[in-house]
Amino acid sequence: MIRLLNVLIIVIVAISCSQSQQQHDRVVLSRETLRDKIMGGWAGQTIGVTFGGPYEFRFQGAFIADYQPLRWYEGYLKETMMNNPGLYDDLYMDLTFVDVFEKYGLDAPVDSFANAYARAGYMLWHANQAGRYNILHGIAAPESGHWKNNPHADCIDYQIEADFAGLMSPGMPNTASAISDKIGHIMNYGDGWYGGVYVGAMYALAFTSSDVPFIVSEALKTIPEQSDFYHCIQDVIDWHKKYPTDWKQTWLEVEKKWAGDVGCPDGVFSAFNIDAKVNAAYVVMGLLYGEGDFTKTLEIATRTGQDADCNPSSAGGILGTVLGYKNIPAYWKLGLSDAEGIDFKYTSVSLSDVYEIGLKHALQNIERGGGSIEGDTITIKIQTPVAVKFEKSFDGHYPQVKIPVTWSEGKDEINFEFEGTGFVLRGDASSWNNQSEYVFETELYLDDQLIDKPQLPVSFTTRRHELCWKYELPKGKHAVKMKILNPTTAHPIQAWDAIIYADQPVNGIQLHIDAAKK
Repeated sequence: MIRLLNVLIIVIVAISCSQSQQQHDRVVLSRETLRDKIMGGWAGQTIGVTFGGPYEFRFQGAFIADYQPLRWYEGYLKETMMNNPGLYDDLYMDLTFVDVFEKYGLDAPVDSFANAYARAGYMLWHANQAGRYNILHGIAAPESGHWKNNPHADCIDYQIEADFAGLMSPGMPNTASAISDKIGHIMNYGDGWYGGVYVGAMYALAFTSSDVPFIVSEALKTIPEQSDFYHCIQDVIDWHKKYPTDWKQTWLEVEKKWAGDVGCPDGVFSAFNIDAKVNAAYVVMGLLYGEGDFTKTLEIATRTGQDADCNPSSAGGILGTVLGYKNIPAYWKLGLSDAEGIDFKYTSVSLSDVYEIGLKHALQNIERGGGSIEGDTITIKIQTPVAVKFEKSFDGHYPQVKIPVTWSEGKDEINFEFEGTGFVLRGDASSWNNQSEYVFETELYLDDQLIDKPQLPVSFTTRRHELCWKYELPKGKHAVKMKILNPTTAHPIQAWDAIIYADQPVNGIQLHIDAAKK
């Protein structure tokens, strides 16, 4: 009984300290503590992505069972950084933006960030690649991330890259949100953007609170309550309270309610899910059920599946900020010192570099935010989280059916008809290792009207992720034709299928019956 009372007292004191810390408008940290937390954030996310790498999208619509071991050993970090550099897309994207701040200052214009990543040599996917294509073809931010121009607007991309925004905004979640407003809209919109806003806010709050449930809930105040993203994360918080020892039950609840993707063409009618809110739910599950334990947090965030490298990266970075570098268990830092001096591929920045650059940017932001620096004493003027603006991708668009499409025999064109309010034509002109400069020129016709002239680069780095798309069409029957104007036998163009949208949810069984009647 005495032991139980002691535990209760410790818990009450910890909660009271966390809450009172937020009630005051300033927090004082030593320079060394601030630096240690920044190091913990960068190291934590690097450890997390390395740990989860082998399981990335290997478990779609399924969690990783307990009997399957998850590997970690000394030298694994360096080995992975040297031999599988493409795994670190969340890190080298982060560092691209950090480098722009370093070169051009905290007021660097959005074009500097957009051009830096659009012209970088690394490969990208989903919203990042669609945003890159848009930037390179004259669609500037924020339109480059808007769902009408980017079918991947709700994907996870900025969510996995927003670490830098929070790490340079200690105790200032609204400052992190302002950074995310500028940079996150280069490649995302709506729930896809909210993922980055939320992660950035959790990082910012991790500097001034060690109470993980408080960080998770308080950061959610940066997200508009009417958004699906907000409701999804609030559900996870509520399910954690209902099932406090069973993360798998919460995983099942997320799967039942939120797993159906609407926007991402690769995720619609598929078990594959790279949607920001669903994967953010897995990050939150790792943090809540991990209960401040680094090992438990990484393991749960990985075992939830789907983007199983980026999710433990986010969770590990946030908890690493809470704990600080020194308090990350030695087991997880095995071989880290050998990897810290290695530049991430496609960059000239290493972990050792960003530890110092990150501290520099954080100190600059602290002073801008009304804090002060007096020798080794850092005073942060903390912010109460405020919700960002509301926006919704694919509003009123519901996946109806996926239909096969093929190139017309003897012609370099695709023709198909549908009844609905929008479509996405899936396909690709590139191949994985092809960096040819050849670009297919096309014309896109809708109902016999020329509406676009998409260019299809053969280069994988600059490719268009989908052949074409069009949303917000008048409800009714439509005919689509896509013509290749400069065909060549040197490079094939693949066409897979077309996703058709309706203006209301469709009952799949009834749709099948109606189609059979025709």
